[in-house]
Amino acid sequence: MTSAAHPLPHWLTVSTDPAPALVDGRACRTRAAFFEEVARALRLPDYFGRNWDALTDSLRDTGALTLIVGHAEELLSAEPPAQLATLLAVLADAAPNGLTVTLCTDPGHEAVFRQRAAAALT
Repeated sequence: MTSAAHPLPHWLTVSTDPAPALVDGRACRTRAAFFEEVARALRLPDYFGRNWDALTDSLRDTGALTLIVGHAEELLSAEPPAQLATLLAVLADAAPNGLTVTLCTDPGHEAVFRQRAAAALT
């Protein structure tokens, strides 16, 4: 049977793209919590080192990946600003391997979060 013989309903999509990794920023206010959440979302092995170097290595090994962070305004908010800068550097390092990142926040937090992210990138 061909797929044309049995079309899918409009609300159902079949994709060969890997499923995005979903991280909740509210659960990632600290580095330790972030590493736990990202290990869960990316299904990293138990031996994942839960530090920036281990995350860098893991992202290099995963290849193409979509990472979506909800409530991004909370992401590493209990840490010094340098920690967000380190995270963004790790993510930038993985981008050539096919990593795409979406940081989601609500309109009420967008301007402040954009400033925080921009400051971390300088």
